Amino acid sequence: MLIRLGFVALSLLLHDASPNKTITYKSYTNLPEDPEVRLYRLQSLVRENINNTKRILIHANTHNIKIYRLTSKLIPLATHPDVISWDYAAEFHEEFHSIGNYIRDNDMRISAHPDHFTIINSPKKEVLDSSIKDLEYHGRIMDAMGLSPKIGKLVLHVGGSYDSKFKAVQRFIQNFINLPTHIRDRIILENDDKIYTAQEVLDICRQIKAPMVLDIHHHWCNNNGEHIGNLLEDIFNTWGEQSLPPKIHVSSPKCDKNIRAHADNVDVKFFYDFVSTAKEINRDFDVMIEAKNKDKALFKLIDDLRNYKNIDFVNDAAFKI
Repeated sequence: MLIRLGFVALSLLLHDASPNKTITYKSYTNLPEDPEVRLYRLQSLVRENINNTKRILIHANTHNIKIYRLTSKLIPLATHPDVISWDYAAEFHEEFHSIGNYIRDNDMRISAHPDHFTIINSPKKEVLDSSIKDLEYHGRIMDAMGLSPKIGKLVLHVGGSYDSKFKAVQRFIQNFINLPTHIRDRIILENDDKIYTAQEVLDICRQIKAPMVLDIHHHWCNNNGEHIGNLLEDIFNTWGEQSLPPKIHVSSPKCDKNIRAHADNVDVKFFYDFVSTAKEINRDFDVMIEAKNKDKALFKLIDDLRNYKNIDFVNDAAFKI
């Protein structure tokens, strides 16, 4: 069973390499009202973000890290209704193309995770419209990199429960079905830490035929007594028609008083216990580390796993058990 590890957005090992350089809307409005000045500011930020994304990808690949999540902040204020509209995909065509080629040439797995305001089961039309706009933005970035929906995935939560969880689920399913195909085919669903359990998300994924990302920290916070070992094979089977292996998310609680927040690093026993459970199914899968220490947490987890004699390391970021 091969397990590959990856990290989210930022590298804490590279100097001055943030792909999240941005500007607030207030600061944007304080710029001179000349459209060229405002556009130049946005272009400068995007250029830096794209360059740093490429640096991070090279850094990751150098260490055999093949799993990486793009930041959602690559294009500052991209979906803000009152910000100048511009074709950033065309403007940075060569840069996006270069990143996409690098990803494909090195067999890297790329995803993005629209933020918690992207809710397609909201009963409010304006929230739904805004959410679709955000999904289109993320899809446009993937398209600009030449990453097809089979490869470039968008992780999404089901959303809120509102006045009726049953109605909220039905609304999610209907709105999902109505999404444009090029967006719908990118979406993979994740269980959350407060509302929708792994079992509930699995049931939805079966209905809409979408892959499921299991977050084992969220499952620990939010479940109805289900043992993850009884769900895991069915969760992995939602990836049956995909070209990518199943993927999970892992993080550890920050502290006893704040169990939902992510700790700096991953508790190795928590992770190893899950891996031992997954071994009973014996299928390859990928892991997105959501710890605060990003790539540093990945390398620490690898070092901690060296204490287990039944683990064989393939490289800096993958192992077999």
